[in-house]
Amino acid sequence: MAMKIRLARGGSKKRPFYRIVAADSRMPRDGRFIEKLGTYNPLLPKDSEERVKMDIEKIQDWISKGAQPTERVARMLEAAGVKEKVARNNPNKGTPGKKAQERVEEKAAKAAAAAEAAAAPAEEAPADEAAAE
Repeated sequence: MAMKIRLARGGSKKRPFYRIVAADSRMPRDGRFIEKLGTYNPLLPKDSEERVKMDIEKIQDWISKGAQPTERVARMLEAAGVKEKVARNNPNKGTPGKKAQERVEEKAAKAAAAAEAAAAPAEEAPADEAAAE
């Protein structure tokens, strides 16, 4: 049985409140869980102590049993100092979309054509002056 330490959403519409739970990975997000390990209230200020409450001992016990925290819970554990920070790398996140890349290519092509047009008359002008002399 694959265990996850994850967030289970509660609260009303547009007023989220999450429980940090240990659950079987096959169960639905808000479905059956084995144990409640803490709470997370994203509506509170980031510097508030009440925003994230975790029972660190229970979480470490579940991790020792093989439970894997989800990405968001892992970040909370890193902030609490329970887990060491992991370097994350998403090279695709910063790249522009397809249309933006096409616009950049068109702009570069226009700039190159303008530079060639500006350079061409400058090269022809000295030749005309030499012929006139």
